[in-house]
Amino acid sequence: MSKPTPLSGFPEYLPAQRMIEQRVVERIRTTFELYGFAPLETRAVEPLDQLLRKGETSKEVYVLRRLQEDPNSSDEASLGLHFDLTVPFARFVLENAGKLQFPFRRYQIQKVWRGERPQEGRYREFLQADIDVVDRDTLPFHYDTEMPLVVGDALRSLPIPRATILANNRKVCEGFYRGLGLEDPDQVLRTVDKLDKIGPEKVAALLAETAGATDAQARACLALASISTADGSFVDQVRALGVSNDLLDEGLDELLRVVEAGPGLVRAELKIARGLDYYTGTVYETSLEGYERYGSICSGGRYDNLATSGTERFPGVGISIGVSRMLGLLFGRDALTISRSVPTAVLVALPNEDVRPASNRIARSLRERGINTEVAPTAAKFGKQIRFAERRGIPYVWFPGADGEPDQIKDIRSGDQVDADAATWQPPAADIAPEIAGA
Repeated sequence: MSKPTPLSGFPEYLPAQRMIEQRVVERIRTTFELYGFAPLETRAVEPLDQLLRKGETSKEVYVLRRLQEDPNSSDEASLGLHFDLTVPFARFVLENAGKLQFPFRRYQIQKVWRGERPQEGRYREFLQADIDVVDRDTLPFHYDTEMPLVVGDALRSLPIPRATILANNRKVCEGFYRGLGLEDPDQVLRTVDKLDKIGPEKVAALLAETAGATDAQARACLALASISTADGSFVDQVRALGVSNDLLDEGLDELLRVVEAGPGLVRAELKIARGLDYYTGTVYETSLEGYERYGSICSGGRYDNLATSGTERFPGVGISIGVSRMLGLLFGRDALTISRSVPTAVLVALPNEDVRPASNRIARSLRERGINTEVAPTAAKFGKQIRFAERRGIPYVWFPGADGEPDQIKDIRSGDQVDADAATWQPPAADIAPEIAGA
């Protein structure tokens, strides 16, 4: 067998990185539950017609089929791996509406798959952590203001650079474009969403080509997209552009409420639109200080019509932390560390194989009290066993007593060694489990 090569876009972490990921996920999960969100997990696959009915995603969906499937058979539905967690969540709500209590608050932390070009911090298989609130018929707007606060607390619980949540409202954009006389606001939105990728000159040319914009209309669209404020002053700046529209007024009022709910956390950024068509109002993106050029690590928005079937309608709002995206960027700069590369806090030394049963009893006693413990793999001189622990970052080595002598525990970082009883000894809280820190 030839040596395997990594698959681009499908990250596999070393144990230390995986432990960092687990602790990051645990802190995010804890924050979500503090706000009353309940856990949910949906299946990895959805019917293709469900995945493709909203947004320009057909090029990114991975199709799922059996190797021996008859291509001419119509017995099996065409399935694809989900590219986000919002579309399957909307489907879940429709299927289980009779069993849910509304408003329904859920969090989901799962892998998703997206067939886009891999690059730093952007993968084809990645972990997302979502929260959403859905209600029946109507959803009060105050949930739009809550989303950034939850994510802000989750990100502040991590040893990462400061996050800023960038907010816009599609009603602002659509109302402004309609007020200008542009008849296809969705196309304008999709074009302006490319601003960071292709620049203002190419966006202006595309607006003329795809949306029929005049030079003046294109300049006005770019002027709107240039507005960025950390307070409510964006309202006056939009008004100064001289465009009037009722939908624009509604969007400005909603966006102002979002920005004012999160002072120092939320920034009005009128160029963001989000590429998925199912968003209808508030939209969010999130930048990390020092990593702005890599784009958003957390995004979402309001969707009023995604979970709709016949006369049933379940509007929602949600936001998603791109866990793999965020960690990929931080790992790339060695910006996150963990205090040791294994969970083990104590290595029980093995003087010789005859005492392995005694060493196992010591380990069992420590584990019963929640202390992560392993027994040395082979009998060796104590110095060699201490070096084994040092290489793995294990802070303590336990020496079984001989000939009636008490056991001893050694902190190999300080060199301190004291008598100890496996039934009562307890390490400091900081040593019980590996801890993550920003570099």
